[in-house]
Amino acid sequence: MRQTDHDARGRALTERQSQKDEQLRLLSSSFGSAAAAYAEHRPDYAQAAVRWALEPAPGLRVLDLGAGTGKLTAALVALGADVVAVEPDPEMLAELRRAVPGVRALPGSAEAIPLPDASVDAVLAGNAMHWFDMAVAGPEIARVLTPGGILAGLWNIMDDRVDWVAGLAELSGSAAIGPRDTLGNWRAATADMHLPRTGVARFGSPEQAEFPHGQRRTADSLVATLGTRAGMLVMPEPERAAALGPIRAFLASTPETADGEFTLPIMCGVLRVRRLS
Repeated sequence: MRQTDHDARGRALTERQSQKDEQLRLLSSSFGSAAAAYAEHRPDYAQAAVRWALEPAPGLRVLDLGAGTGKLTAALVALGADVVAVEPDPEMLAELRRAVPGVRALPGSAEAIPLPDASVDAVLAGNAMHWFDMAVAGPEIARVLTPGGILAGLWNIMDDRVDWVAGLAELSGSAAIGPRDTLGNWRAATADMHLPRTGVARFGSPEQAEFPHGQRRTADSLVATLGTRAGMLVMPEPERAAALGPIRAFLASTPETADGEFTLPIMCGVLRVRRLS
């Protein structure tokens, strides 16, 4: 390959990576504008899933990292954990402080955690770990964890083994139901997730488990829930309305969802790893 061709290919790869990084930044920073809707419509976390995530931790000092509006924070408090919540978006952080007023809630990120070394027994992230830059966040998480501490990600994922949920996922497209929002896709995505294995600490092998869960919804509230997905939040309003229209029509024409309240079938997926040293 000629040097000029090599240089051109290198520039093209750099440009594509830059565009990918910018898109990720845009998506990950989209939630603050819809913090109140996120707090109202996103589901909580199955208590059994949270207990399993904490099961091997040496104590109950827990960091909820990328805590959003406090959905996971509240579940941790209910289990008696001593929780500190860290969230980068000021509007999401304000909602968290309103929803869980007794919890210490700090501005910060997975890449810059405002806590001392070895200060928590577990770091949990609810529907947030896929936004972390693990090359930077991994050593930071290891720094604040005690030896034997646990890092766990939890995701609420639609159970597309149920026929109408599979139909909804097929219709909706990735903006409304993303790559980790259905059970089959979550299993594939977490299998490729890069958890910290080297650096300032050594981590054990990842463990994965799934726990049945559900959320009471109506057709309107489920449309509102899907409207809080990152891909939907960054759309211009006319495009967003056009994307949600077919979803609304599908729910209105599906027997399980057409009238009144129904339970949205959810699996709460957990991926955990222990700090060994």
